[in-house]
Amino acid sequence: MALVNEHFLKLPNNYLFADIAKKVNAFKVSHPHANVISLGIGDVTQPLCPAVLEAMHKAVEEMGSKDSFRGYGPEQGYAFLREAIVKNDYLPRGIHLDPSEVFVNDGAKSDTGNIQELVRWDNSIGVTDPIYPVYIDSNVMIGRAGVVQDGKWSNVVYMPCTAENNFTPQIPDRRVDIIYLCYPNNPTGTVISKEELRKWVNYALKNDTLIFYDAAYEAYIREDHVPHSIYEIKGARKVAIEFRSYSKTAGFTGVRCGYTVVPKELTAATISGERVPLNPLWNRRQCTKFNGTSYISQKAAEATYSPEGKEQVKEVIDYYMTNAEMMRNTLTSLGIQVFGGKNAPYLWVKTPDGSGSWRFFEQLLYNAHVVCTPGVGFGPSGEGYIRLTAFGDRNNCEEAMERLTKWLK
Repeated sequence: MALVNEHFLKLPNNYLFADIAKKVNAFKVSHPHANVISLGIGDVTQPLCPAVLEAMHKAVEEMGSKDSFRGYGPEQGYAFLREAIVKNDYLPRGIHLDPSEVFVNDGAKSDTGNIQELVRWDNSIGVTDPIYPVYIDSNVMIGRAGVVQDGKWSNVVYMPCTAENNFTPQIPDRRVDIIYLCYPNNPTGTVISKEELRKWVNYALKNDTLIFYDAAYEAYIREDHVPHSIYEIKGARKVAIEFRSYSKTAGFTGVRCGYTVVPKELTAATISGERVPLNPLWNRRQCTKFNGTSYISQKAAEATYSPEGKEQVKEVIDYYMTNAEMMRNTLTSLGIQVFGGKNAPYLWVKTPDGSGSWRFFEQLLYNAHVVCTPGVGFGPSGEGYIRLTAFGDRNNCEEAMERLTKWLK
């Protein structure tokens, strides 16, 4: 008899955004004439930039010719993209990587969920709270998270990020094996300074802790003091794996491409105390379980580093951040507390009058026909907040703010 992995049964019945979709669809059925505007799920709305389209068309033509056709590509990614990543994303910041430390994937979500396979099931984990659900759910699936007790997983160390601590997580007062950090943060849209990030790297070095650092939104950073990569901090190569994505940077949510950096200095220990490099282990894992990102997607990603591509991608990011500024200003003028939206495309909004996250979600949907994401879906510290995204079409964002203003007034 085949036995099911019972850890899957511990997961919530639905992924957060599936729950949201179910509630929105039910509303649409009962209100067929309502024009619903979604500021909830963080999907992009602006089309791919011309430089990317041109590269994709050229790549498709190559795939249609016998002389330039490509079959299976390298599981780690083509050299042309890995070298472009090193040259453009890291060298300008004084970070020296070898292309063999870069692993191209089909989007950051895959690797942030799969990376925990590199370490034993009984490692302890720590997460900022609120948090992107994939981090915890992927650990639940392997049995590392324990069981849910009062809304928290028993084997997870939660580090609250609230208005009271300026959304800066407190470093644990005990040793934790693995720490998940995401900056600019999803869902709160807040950032971490170099000084604070240095504290985490020093903690990891002192405690032999592994940091999984999600930098998927680094391209949205506006302020000079905010680090774009954890490798800007001395010693981070010994303790951290970094994840990046073209999904929100260049609108690749439907194209699928990102990458993970696993430095060669990074090691973990066996039970006997032997130090094992993680770079070759991740390479082995990818060669076994991943067939590589498509050539067309990788040529598209490479095009974002051309002079034209850089300028066009920046224009799109500016478009979304203008949305964020407009939304932030509108909400603030209504006396609502808003965090984020300055170095990230997310706004973390305190619900008026202390309403619960799901209650305010339903009020906003039914009264203004606007969709948000309930903050509690990201963790216990998210209760009393909602997340709004700036990825919408400008007209829709403006219309949503007009509706919200009319409703709240």
